[in-house]
Amino acid sequence: MALESRYQAVLERYQNLTQEMADGAGSDAESYTKLSKEYADISPIAEQISGLLKARNDLRDIEAILADSQTEPDMRALATDEYATLKTSISELEQQIHLALLPKDEADARDAIIEVRAGTGGEEAALFAATLFRMYLRYAENHQWRVDIVALNETGIGGCKEAIASISGRDVFARLKFESGTHRVQRIPETESGGRIHTSAATVAVLPEADEVDVTIDEKDLRIDVYRASGPGGQSVNTTDSAVRITHNPSGIVVQCQDEKSQHKNKAKAMKVLRSRLYEAERQAAADQRAATRKSQIGSGDRSERIRTYNFPQGRVTDHRIGLTLHKLEGILSGDGLDEVIEALSVAEQARRLADSVP
Repeated sequence: MALESRYQAVLERYQNLTQEMADGAGSDAESYTKLSKEYADISPIAEQISGLLKARNDLRDIEAILADSQTEPDMRALATDEYATLKTSISELEQQIHLALLPKDEADARDAIIEVRAGTGGEEAALFAATLFRMYLRYAENHQWRVDIVALNETGIGGCKEAIASISGRDVFARLKFESGTHRVQRIPETESGGRIHTSAATVAVLPEADEVDVTIDEKDLRIDVYRASGPGGQSVNTTDSAVRITHNPSGIVVQCQDEKSQHKNKAKAMKVLRSRLYEAERQAAADQRAATRKSQIGSGDRSERIRTYNFPQGRVTDHRIGLTLHKLEGILSGDGLDEVIEALSVAEQARRLADSVP
């Protein structure tokens, strides 16, 4: 009955919020915004619960009709069909509501920092890292998200050793968090005369963007170095010391940024990345403590695990966490087909969370 009690608590809170909104509660803008957000969040769940309770009442009425020996055959046939439909509808509503009532990941609504780095495989790995980074930029464009390039360490022939971007918009982290991990590519390099397939890799890290209130950074813990920005091959691209490298001494995290011509802007971008890395480290430590006996493969952010393989000769993409294989490599790398992979991962994550919530 614990779940039934939660249903009633949600409905009571919804009614209270409806009354408060009607009465104009929340005289200042900040409290009214908070009230409006809670109302928007709870309204769909309250409507589902109301629909479920109504469906249950209707089911009881139909059961009474079926139990009545005086019910005419035509009415009994209609009631039998309606009974089956309602049973299915109730089961679906119960699962949807159960999922909606599961604790939310506070970070899901946040913007994200995405970091792509070339792994094993030399220049081919750098080319693959650049391909992945372009995929995420196109995906962000498709979702009308805003992208701010934080760092881009390119090679001379179109690859990149490291690429970092800040992406902002609706549910950015919720969508991209499944991308954290090692991505492997299998293809024939253009420089390979024998036609042999090479395997290389790139790592992706997706971090929820942290606000200043989330992480306290003591300036005394920072070492800030400035230097002259350089491009591919090491050539200087700036005449002033605008590039910034920040070392957080307690954690050993090092962040550098040189994309802006202004030292001040580069420092601000580097601090944003540092803050997000520290915030994610705190989140991961808390998650590890809560689940010391087992760790979820999906959404764990464990970048040591190989999560996906892109096979160019066969035109397929395989996500190893859920055993999903799609022969849509070009569409996925263009950003258009990535949603199908992310949706499948999201559904698998929801199923796992539902299973874990059962006593």
